[in-house]
Amino acid sequence: MMFWIQLLRFLLTAAVLGLLAHIVGEALPRRWFHAEAFPYRACAFEKAGRFYQKFGIRAWKDKLPDKSRVARGAYRKSIAAHHEAGALDRLVQETCVAECVHWVLLFLSPVFLITMARPYSVVAAVLYALSHIPFIMIQRYNRPRLLAANRLAQARGKAAQPCETASAGACGGKEAEAV
Repeated sequence: MMFWIQLLRFLLTAAVLGLLAHIVGEALPRRWFHAEAFPYRACAFEKAGRFYQKFGIRAWKDKLPDKSRVARGAYRKSIAAHHEAGALDRLVQETCVAECVHWVLLFLSPVFLITMARPYSVVAAVLYALSHIPFIMIQRYNRPRLLAANRLAQARGKAAQPCETASAGACGGKEAEAV
């Protein structure tokens, strides 16, 4: 019986955190996020995303859940889904937002220590924190690739002006998990 109560507490806590993360992630002004600035700028060891290929990211990144597939009105993560001006700029920006949200959720994982009994709470907190690492890796893998594609498109003259980021609504204010 204790296990089922703790499982229910875990599911409720995770659902509340997820819902709050969705609401906050949608509301965050996109002008706050710059892919070329800390903390979103690629580190030297990441080698433009190639570092993550050591973890087989190409094989599993598209198999993880993606909010843009299920949430109505969420900004689609696929380059092919967008042909409008500034689409690559927007996708890059959305990787920053998604990374930020997953870092916040990772750091909020100790909340399970409050909402659940031990030893379940410790296991839940650790597993919940670890569950966000693959999503952060996906954002950090995709961002340099999107930036390179955007630079190439702009050099070829095919990309229009960058997406206006003066307000969250200017680009739709949606989140994309990965490309």
